[in-house]
Amino acid sequence: MTGITNSLARYVAELDYSDLPAEVPERASHLAIDLIGSIVRASKEADSTPSLLGMLKRLGMDGPGQSSVFGLGRRYSPATAALLNGALGHSLDFDDTHADSSLHPSAPVVPAAFAAAEMVGASGKELLAAIVAGYEVCCRLGNALDPTAHYARGFHPTATAGTFGAAAAAGKLLGLDAAGLASAFGVAASQAAGSLQFLVNGAWNKRYQVGAAAMNGLIAATLAKEEFIGAADAIEGKHGFLVGYTDNARPELATRELGQTYETMKIGIKPYPACRYTHAAVDGLLRLRRLHGWTAQDIQSVRVGLHQNGIVLTGAPLEEKRRPRSVVEGQFSMPFAAAIALYKGSFGWDDYALLGNPDVEAIASRVVVERDERLEGLRHPFGAIISVSTPSGVIEERIADPSGEPDTFPDRSAVEAKFMTLATPVLGNGASSLFMQLEALPSVANINDFSILSV
Repeated sequence: MTGITNSLARYVAELDYSDLPAEVPERASHLAIDLIGSIVRASKEADSTPSLLGMLKRLGMDGPGQSSVFGLGRRYSPATAALLNGALGHSLDFDDTHADSSLHPSAPVVPAAFAAAEMVGASGKELLAAIVAGYEVCCRLGNALDPTAHYARGFHPTATAGTFGAAAAAGKLLGLDAAGLASAFGVAASQAAGSLQFLVNGAWNKRYQVGAAAMNGLIAATLAKEEFIGAADAIEGKHGFLVGYTDNARPELATRELGQTYETMKIGIKPYPACRYTHAAVDGLLRLRRLHGWTAQDIQSVRVGLHQNGIVLTGAPLEEKRRPRSVVEGQFSMPFAAAIALYKGSFGWDDYALLGNPDVEAIASRVVVERDERLEGLRHPFGAIISVSTPSGVIEERIADPSGEPDTFPDRSAVEAKFMTLATPVLGNGASSLFMQLEALPSVANINDFSILSV
């Protein structure tokens, strides 16, 4: 492992909007809009939001500043805004995913980028280029970690690799050269943290640690801007990121085809507010329900086969997964997601009101989730194999990838529809205005003159 830190730093420093294929910043724009919809809804409805705001008030961190948090209608310090936007954006578990690295790129990257852009008065194009830089860094590092090995060590890659992506995006906007970015990565390596222990009791750590990744990446870049010396070779070194956080590092994936193949174009948008490992099965169950006209009473049993990562996150221990009591537990329950799909014929954020519903739990009790080796060793880990037993017989179906992946990426109207569904209950008629303004980002000369920041 040689030169990864400096190679990524040099790439970020030299990246220019004009060098990007047109579809790359356009994709980044749609991904940022998708995240902001989740931020807005979570600002008022996520159960953990009052605790976050209370903590900031108690610590004196809620004072007025220059940076915005979508949905709250006020400004905070840049670090606090990055923390809040990141935590809120990840609170619904409705934010985007990168299949190869099994992480959510936008939640750490976009908040750090917006905060840094406001610090320097960046243009919309500069902001989008920085977001692309952040995506490329965190997704490539997630690939290099080997997500299966990273999960096996108990780490959450969105929070760990995401810290580097946030540092890259913020450092790009702060004008760091390659040496400065390498130093920022050196600091980020000391801040990269995120544990899967939240799965034990449906804790809110997952949301906070992603917000912390956005904040810590911004802080790392700002320290480097102030000529703070960060650790050298932070990614590939003897005690570096790829040594301490995985047992199966694949360092070549961090820089392979860098600047030629864009990981940004491999990021998918979620159609359901739950762990991505549940989505392929939900897609299949919804399709079969529509095709056969099933009602919940027709379902005798359901078997869902998942990649081992999906079992770790959504399938075990099975009896507990069948009876989630909190939103987080529901977001990481394959039986609950399957039951909602079969009970409602749809799955949206408001369906978490059905937690504890006896009819839903009755269906969930008939859902078995098992590791299916046919899904191992594939490029993408998000597929599912479902088998549904009804009085008419057994139907098995394999879903290679969930909807919303790059091959089925939603068009503009679908991106807008999801955004409006999330933002309208909070912003009312202002949701449509916010969407249109976000779409206009490439034409903005100075983001601090842009009215979205008051929303």
